[in-house]
Amino acid sequence: MPQSLSKVYVHLTFSTKNRYPFIDDAIKNDLWEYLGGICRGLECNPIRVGGHNDHVHICCLLSKKITQIKFVEEVKKQSSKWVKSKGERYSKFYWQDGYGIFSVNPAEINVVVEYINNQTEHHRKRTFQEELLAFLKKYNVEYDERYLWD
Repeated sequence: MPQSLSKVYVHLTFSTKNRYPFIDDAIKNDLWEYLGGICRGLECNPIRVGGHNDHVHICCLLSKKITQIKFVEEVKKQSSKWVKSKGERYSKFYWQDGYGIFSVNPAEINVVVEYINNQTEHHRKRTFQEELLAFLKKYNVEYDERYLWD
C-alpha cells in the first residue's frame, strides 16, 4: 500500500496525584481548553475533553505520527506545568504516574462524548476508582491492584 492510513480514536483518562481535588471551578474550563490545545499541537484532534475534580478524560483521534506513550507523556507534562503556573494553590500539583488509554469504536464516539459531558452527574454515584475498574473490566485489561492506586 503506497499510503499510510490511520484513524484510531482513543479515550484517555488519568488522575491527579493521590486523587487530590485540584481541578476546581477556578481552572476547570481553562484546563479542558488547554488540554485540547495540547492535543491539537500533537496533531491528535480532540473530540471532547472533560473530567471531574480529581481526574481528566480526553477523547481524541490519535495522530499516526505519535505513540500512545509519547502522547500521554506530553499531555501530562505540558498540562502539569500550566496548572502549577495558575497560583499558589496549585504549586504542589502533579498528575498520578499511571493512566488508562482505550480504543474507541468510531460508531461509539457519541457515547464517549456523552459520558465525558456527564462527569459531574456520574461522580455523584461513582468514584474515580470505581469508574476505572469498570473500564478495565469492559476492555478486559489485566492489572495488579497492588499498583493501581499508588
